[in-house]
Amino acid sequence: MYNKKGFTLIEILIVVAIIGILASVVLVGLGPLQRQGRDARRISDIKQIQTGLELYYTKCGYYPGAAQATPACGARAAGLVTLPVTIAAADLGGIIIGSALGVSNMPEDPNASREYQYQSDGTVYVLRAQLDDANNRALQGDVDTVAAPLTLDCTDTAAAPFYCVQL
Repeated sequence: MYNKKGFTLIEILIVVAIIGILASVVLVGLGPLQRQGRDARRISDIKQIQTGLELYYTKCGYYPGAAQATPACGARAAGLVTLPVTIAAADLGGIIIGSALGVSNMPEDPNASREYQYQSDGTVYVLRAQLDDANNRALQGDVDTVAAPLTLDCTDTAAAPFYCVQL
């Protein structure tokens, strides 16, 4: 007589099914935490970009804009003061990093299909990040309407909750 020890195929399939169900419940439960984590990173990134902008302003006397002369801190083009310019955060990063301020990188949105936005007229600026969670507490203390001459839309909607800071 053979003494067979082990699991039947049915027992193994049941265990695999239970593990699959538990894994899916855990993954669904982590979704809101992942959104909150991405939003916390975005808010932190905006503060880091603000620090870079303030370093730039301290060195140059104005905030960066597309109409400025190069290299950084060259004479400002007249259009920069009167016309707000919008720069993608990646381009803004190049301007700040290239200004020899000690900044070696600029943050990017954790979602590759989004980017932080920046607009300035040389004396004031607004930074914008789109959050995942429309109920994020940070949206209560951010800017929803930017002052002229800046025109970046910071209105919060359920589909596009924008976190904005303005100086």
